Amino acid sequence: MEIYKKQTLSETFSVYFDRRMIRILLLGVISGFPWVLIGSSLSLWLKEDGLSRSTIGWAGLIFAVYAFNYLWAPIIDRIRIPWLTNKIGHRRGWIVTMQLIILISLVFWSVVDPSTNLALVITIGLIIAIASATQDITVDALRIEQIGEDEGKSMQAGAAMAVVGWWTGYKLGGMIALNAAEYFQLAGFENYWQVTFLVLGIVIIACNIGLMFVHEPQPTERQESQKKTDQEIEKKLGSSNFATKSVAWITGTIAGPIISFFRKNGFKIALGILGFVFLFKIGEAFLGRMSIIFYKEIGFSKSDIALYSKGLGWITTVVFTLLGGLFAIRSGVIKAMFVSGILMASTNLLFSLLAWSGKSEWLFAIAVIFDDMAAAFATVAFVAFISMLVDRTYTATQYALLASIGTAGRTTLAASSGALVDWLNGDWGIFFILTAVMVIPSLIFLFLIRKKLNLNE
Repeated sequence: MEIYKKQTLSETFSVYFDRRMIRILLLGVISGFPWVLIGSSLSLWLKEDGLSRSTIGWAGLIFAVYAFNYLWAPIIDRIRIPWLTNKIGHRRGWIVTMQLIILISLVFWSVVDPSTNLALVITIGLIIAIASATQDITVDALRIEQIGEDEGKSMQAGAAMAVVGWWTGYKLGGMIALNAAEYFQLAGFENYWQVTFLVLGIVIIACNIGLMFVHEPQPTERQESQKKTDQEIEKKLGSSNFATKSVAWITGTIAGPIISFFRKNGFKIALGILGFVFLFKIGEAFLGRMSIIFYKEIGFSKSDIALYSKGLGWITTVVFTLLGGLFAIRSGVIKAMFVSGILMASTNLLFSLLAWSGKSEWLFAIAVIFDDMAAAFATVAFVAFISMLVDRTYTATQYALLASIGTAGRTTLAASSGALVDWLNGDWGIFFILTAVMVIPSLIFLFLIRKKLNLNE
């Protein structure tokens, strides 16, 4: 009989001091920052230019591209960027290309007026969203490939660091955006948001410089396994020529990751996983889409929002993400998912209290702290969960498939968040109660499949 000694808390925490965690942190920053551009910055820009809540909510449909990035993820797993791939690697070549597109888009935004060219503003936002969603595919793949398949604890710690990085990019990027916009507004710039976007372009450049310090492993096994799949398909076609090779490559690229996922988990469990992933963070998305509009309507300034929602929220998120990672390591990712889901629902109710009590800085701070704590726990558990499900032969594609299905629930359904508030006649308290209830269906899915999941913890 083998006896296993449970790790002490300090031994568990030591996994964060692995050098690879710093690289994963930086990748998270690169992934999170573009959400500042098409999330809070775009929403507030449109709000201050006089657009309605419903219009701002529907403009959020550009986030839907994150729900469909798995459609082109197979291409990113297979296609190499000319020149850049040879110079800096397959994954980093794709990231730099997408960052360049985002940078050019910010330059275009800096010369556009949304009140007269709303369609153009949204189109540029859509381009940023597509580039960001494409970048996320390869960022997540590069992050997962930093860690070995049999390193379950490191994978969960890596998920925590990725979330810390994402929220660092999103929260601190949001602080930069909001404070810069307020500074230029008070300085008398009429188009203060346009000038702010040029400042945010500098952050994009800094991210690219930092990316060069992230090591990219060159696994030959992935390419060999992909070729083997192509050859098996080619044999079934009965001949070997240019046409069959092309068909085999296309079929292996598109169908291989999906077949692998269902084969590994079984059809019913795979469907259960997809149902859970789709529904888990819908309530958080409804709250997040309208939160900055709620803060503005209740009477908080941009600097207040920057301090409480972005600055204080970032500190809270970092601390509780690391603690959430430790909790997931010690208790298991499934239990962490249940706990975080319940926390998400509970903390949304604090915003109802804030809505009914009116402007209160201390209650605002409390609501933000507990909301970010719950979001940190939930995101760590969620990222670790789907990271441990992927097949390394199709890292980018399978992770993108699972992540984009989760995003589909958050973006497509949450696009109606503004319309829901309008339908409730601006009753923010009831709105936040509804967001709390939205987590329940996902936890039912998880409960039904919990004992049959193949996770290497």
